[in-house]
Amino acid sequence: MLIAQQKRKENIAEYLLYMWQVEDILRACSLDMDKVEDLLVKRFDTDEPTRTTIREWYENLVMMMRHEQLQTSGHLQINKNTLIRLTDLHLQLLNAVERFPQYHAAFYSTLPYIVELRAKSPDNPGELETCFNLLYAVMMLRLKGQEVSASTSQAVTAISYFVGLLAAYFKKDEEKPLFDDDGQE
Repeated sequence: MLIAQQKRKENIAEYLLYMWQVEDILRACSLDMDKVEDLLVKRFDTDEPTRTTIREWYENLVMMMRHEQLQTSGHLQINKNTLIRLTDLHLQLLNAVERFPQYHAAFYSTLPYIVELRAKSPDNPGELETCFNLLYAVMMLRLKGQEVSASTSQAVTAISYFVGLLAAYFKKDEEKPLFDDDGQE
């Protein structure tokens, strides 16, 4: 919870990747709160009221995962909503090419990688989900100490830059909206 809150404030892309990792960790714990308590909650060196809040946060995630039937795979609706918000902003930024040329250029230089990755995916995710899927997969490979090919590293570099730019615009948009309610500049 504490890490998620901090990441949510600082970088929405890191937050989303972190939340996907939390989902996988909760699955690894079989959505069992005793295991979650031992593996996650107890590691926080904090006072008891904060620890209780952390425990409740994990319990709520576990309940949502059960309710949404995500015991083996998939993402919580709250995380899907974050991706939807990012996609909405992405489309607005693309439509405002004169105002955001750097974003437009970053996306179109990344697009060949996205197209290639989407072609390999059986469920045909959207453009941003494809980017996040790659970043998450590479993060998991690196955590396992596995090598990443040169071509994958090249794709990750381009996609990381693009997603980082989107995350920066997201933060600016939260501080002061970049567009009005109709998506206009």
